[in-house]
Parts: sequence; structure tokens; C-alpha cells
Amino acid sequence: MIGFEIHPRKRAVSSDFVEKFRRIPVANISDCMSRMTAGGARLRPMHDGHPLAGPALTVRTRPGDNLLVHKALELAQPGDVVVVDAGGDLTNAIIGEIMTTYAQTRGLAGIVINGAIRDCGTIRRSAFPVYAAGVTHRGPYKDGPGEINAVISLDGMTIEPGDLILGDEDGLLSLPYDQVEALYEAASAKHAVEEQMLAQIAAGTLDTSWIDARMKAQGWKP
Repeated sequence: MIGFEIHPRKRAVSSDFVEKFRRIPVANISDCMSRMTAGGARLRPMHDGHPLAGPALTVRTRPGDNLLVHKALELAQPGDVVVVDAGGDLTNAIIGEIMTTYAQTRGLAGIVINGAIRDCGTIRRSAFPVYAAGVTHRGPYKDGPGEINAVISLDGMTIEPGDLILGDEDGLLSLPYDQVEALYEAASAKHAVEEQMLAQIAAGTLDTSWIDARMKAQGWKP
């Protein structure tokens, strides 16, 4: 039936890279991706702020409907992040306390909803990562249609099944499966540089001469 499709996920980032990236701020990784990729400023952490990291199991659903989200939670493997493109609509909540509790007991790494959630008080006090665009008390429909493990896009950020999903208090980021290794090397180096800068600030030795040099290069005169 058109609109009801469940595809196999053919690949997923390894647990080794999931753990390595968990220690690097999303902003550092984003800088290494030329600041071209983001899940949109509306997708915010609804939980207590614990970092999110894991391979994507993607869902595309009609706004306000969560039938295929329920199915995705059954199909997801421990460590997966269920990423739902619900069109960004905030009229109906896609998930709430029941579904997040079920996902947590199955060992999932988190849930991303490009749409609304409810039971936000309980979710806010939980360490289980949940990102969403908004909150409403009005519940979902359960009729479909939807797709599982299709390519989706959140505010221009393309996500393929098995890509690495990362999140912290700054927001969400998706790393393409075939770029994970190179991005880890670049982001690790970027993070080390920033750690060194913070140490220099604490010691009062930070070199800021680049500011005047940059202004001069832009045509500014003393």
C-alpha cells in the first residue's frame, strides 16, 4: 500500500564510534562540517540534558499520527535513535511518557521528534534523551500512513538509516555513515584546540592578536 513501507536498514555506525563521539561537543563537530548541517533550532532537548548518540532508525509519518512510530520502537535495536519526521507540526503530540518509557526499557539511545510531545514534566526529569520541536497535551492518531528506514530531512538536514545522530544542549546533528571516521579525527583535533584555549584564558595567556590582523585584512584602519 502506498505510504506504508518498512525498509530494512542495511548499515549502521559502530558502537565504538558512538562512544567516541559522545565525548565531543556537538558544536565542535558542526564546525568541522563547515556549519552546513543542523537539525533546526526548534529541535530542543526535552529531557534533563544527557547527551544523545546512536545510529538512526528513521521514520516518516503523517503529521499528528504515530502508528509507524510504535512499530519503529518494536523494530529498533538497543542503542538506536528513533528519528521521526512528523512534518514539524505541533498540533498533536507524537509521543509521551508511555512510549518513552517503553523505548528506554528496550535499551534505545533516544528519540527525536520533528513535531510535538506531551508529558513533558516527566520527560524533563528523565535522563533518557528526547528531542522535539514543541509540546501539546493533544494526543496522536494511530492510522498511518508512514515509512520506516526511509531517507528523511529535518530542516534541511538529511538523515539516512544508520547515520550517526548526536545531540547535546546545543541541538542535534547527523553525521553521514561514510564520513564518520574522518569527522572524528577533525572534531577531536578541534576539541583539543578549544580545550587549550580555555586553559590559556584561565592562565591569562590567550593570544588575541588575530582580531586586529583580521580587521586589517578586511580594510579596517587603526
